[in-house]
Amino acid sequence: MLMKSSTQSLTEQLSARFAERIRNRLMAPGARLPSVRQCAQQHGVSPSTVVAAYDTLLAQGLVEARKNRGFFVRESGLAPRGPDLPAGAQARPADVALESAAGNWSTAHGLAARAAGRAAAGVSPVNATALIRGMFHKVSDKPQPGMGVFPPEWLESTFMPAAVRKVTNSRSLQDFSLQYGEPLGDAGLRCVLAKRLSTLNVHTVPEHIITTVGATHALDIVSRTLLRPGDPVMVEEPGWAVEFARLAALGMHILPVPRRADGPDLEVMARYCEVHKPKLYVSVSVFHNPTGYCLTPGSAHRILQLANQHNFYVVEDDTYSHIAPEHATRLTALDGLSRTIYVSGFAKILAPNWRIGFMAAPPALVEQLLDTKLLATLTTPALLEKALALCIEQGQLRRHAERIRTRLDAARARSVKLALGAGCTFAAEPVGLFGWVETGVDTDALSQRMLDEGYLLAPGALFHAERKPSTLMRINFATTQDAAFWKVFQRVRAEQQGR
Repeated sequence: MLMKSSTQSLTEQLSARFAERIRNRLMAPGARLPSVRQCAQQHGVSPSTVVAAYDTLLAQGLVEARKNRGFFVRESGLAPRGPDLPAGAQARPADVALESAAGNWSTAHGLAARAAGRAAAGVSPVNATALIRGMFHKVSDKPQPGMGVFPPEWLESTFMPAAVRKVTNSRSLQDFSLQYGEPLGDAGLRCVLAKRLSTLNVHTVPEHIITTVGATHALDIVSRTLLRPGDPVMVEEPGWAVEFARLAALGMHILPVPRRADGPDLEVMARYCEVHKPKLYVSVSVFHNPTGYCLTPGSAHRILQLANQHNFYVVEDDTYSHIAPEHATRLTALDGLSRTIYVSGFAKILAPNWRIGFMAAPPALVEQLLDTKLLATLTTPALLEKALALCIEQGQLRRHAERIRTRLDAARARSVKLALGAGCTFAAEPVGLFGWVETGVDTDALSQRMLDEGYLLAPGALFHAERKPSTLMRINFATTQDAAFWKVFQRVRAEQQGR
């Protein structure tokens, strides 16, 4: 809340609040600021105070004013737009009426064109980059509902530091610390990973596994190896916000495939195959983000038939494998790594900062994928890979994951009860780490209001290739078991509904 007793004026406090969010990318380039009237109501100040604060942001070059449309966050690295208003002029409240946020990440006309399109349309105040930055720049000390990871205290352990100490105390330390590691990754870790994959019925050999700097790096290697700008890529919708943003940044033609409870919409996939001839399909088969859906065997078989018939590869992102059932249907298990590439990592369950991921690939693609890895990172840190291999070999990771699953089950039960009590419903069965929640209000607007309360939300529009207003939001069950958040949520939502 703004403080009248502060040494700063209300105008200074309000402009500083927006400036901090913009500089920390918690408001996306091209995002529309609340209208003068809305902002005044939200913060309990006069419209003239808001106009003065926005004028300060204009002078600082952080926002731009567009005649009859409002104030927008300036696009980073782009030249200023033509002055819709004279320099230093103040917009009238009528000029800044709220319009629906809209943006399009699915076009593939170059970075500048996409940036200009976002600026013209006005994207959500919270985007994929903002969620990532929120992991490093705390919005507040409160648990964050929009985060995509477990709270740090859930991941604390003694076995990880012990494994590092054991590795660094070994006689072979100099052998691997004073030279580049193995191109494919530490041989010991790849052997352990091959054994672990066999428990998921994904059968491969260490020579077909490549370690990476996290699972996202693995996905990026696959994209850069198999795709060129403009290539069509099928991605599930709703889907992982970062994947949409990453593929768009590479200039790919994104083909959103509606995700259902049993798997992707197969009719839409078939039409895409006939018309666009896609090169790749990216899927989260188990504990899909954000819905929690799990693929059924029937859908899996049909997907693989389409892949073979139309000659495209499938990337299966199994990031949540550590909290998922081993018997869950996985495309790579059915396909035998023929047209599929398996990707996973350990950031979610073990140590985000270790940045260890991996992929298991068809033999014919291994050398191509390895070349892309070497061009980007040369090799990956052998010390941490050896320590991770110890954690897996000695069963510590398995026991740690079991503790996390038990704790998550309890947190999910509490979060679901609180969400239902707050008047929300679930658009998908609550399983895994995330809940796909129906709020009844525009969650883009809600996310801006909740930022003022110290909460970073993940609005539903984030999880669509072509952004459009949504009443859904993704919640993290581990960070939404606090009744205080839901009380604030109810109050802010009621204010948004005008009650």
